[in-house]
Amino acid sequence: MSDQGAASGVPVLMYHSINERPSRDTAGLAVLPGAFADQMALLEDRGFTPVPFSAVAAPPEGGLPDKPVAITFDDGYADFHEHALPVLDDHGFTATVFVTTGWLADAGDEAAGRPLDRMLSWEQVREAAAHGIEIGGHSHSHPQLDQLGDAELRSELTRNRGLLEDRLGRAVTTMAYPYGYSSVRVRRAVRAAGYDAACSVENKLGRVPQGSDTDTLAIPRLTVRMSTSLDTFERVADGRGIPLIYLKDRVLTRGYAVVRRTRYAVRRVTRRV
Repeated sequence: MSDQGAASGVPVLMYHSINERPSRDTAGLAVLPGAFADQMALLEDRGFTPVPFSAVAAPPEGGLPDKPVAITFDDGYADFHEHALPVLDDHGFTATVFVTTGWLADAGDEAAGRPLDRMLSWEQVREAAAHGIEIGGHSHSHPQLDQLGDAELRSELTRNRGLLEDRLGRAVTTMAYPYGYSSVRVRRAVRAAGYDAACSVENKLGRVPQGSDTDTLAIPRLTVRMSTSLDTFERVADGRGIPLIYLKDRVLTRGYAVVRRTRYAVRRVTRRV
């Protein structure tokens, strides 16, 4: 076992849709089922041991395995159940699915927001949990959390977590920010809503200094998309060349963060006028 989660960093992989024919809205971040199967086989061949996202933030007693990796999925698309879960089962892998509760196929009176493709049902979410998949929150209606007022923000977080815990009968302590957007104010609200750990994007290895509450609410992930070749995937998992692989993503993310902070400040002033 090792202390890699607190010291040298853990690759936290971010997936969305695993689909041969993704919707127009999800195509940019979709991965073909065959490519996903090849990626999971490569992880096994290279000796990686998948761990739930929560273990990256709070390594278990005795530490993480020697080559840990966290496999995460955002939104809760139906193709996770169809294409990803069987592959994970075949390899004996765990993963974490961050669920948008208002988007679920049978959300009923709780439906909110606009799903981008076919979504999981509550029964499929429970089945995934029964297969050893960690379930985390991803807000209720998938808004840009950093643009919401305090009351709306609190509602999005507590409603999402409350529904998941009620339907699953277990604690939900991790979440992912929709679109990867957060701020100090959002992270404070996430902590108040009862989450112990949350992940952003940032495209670098997750490093969590022990005793740092702030960093456990902004653990970075590595984007896996349709254009990610198997060679690139291997280099990402091994932590080789990550800054260069994601250089464009990082520049855009940093620039847009400034825009978003300015936009929220303008909205606050406008509300007061």
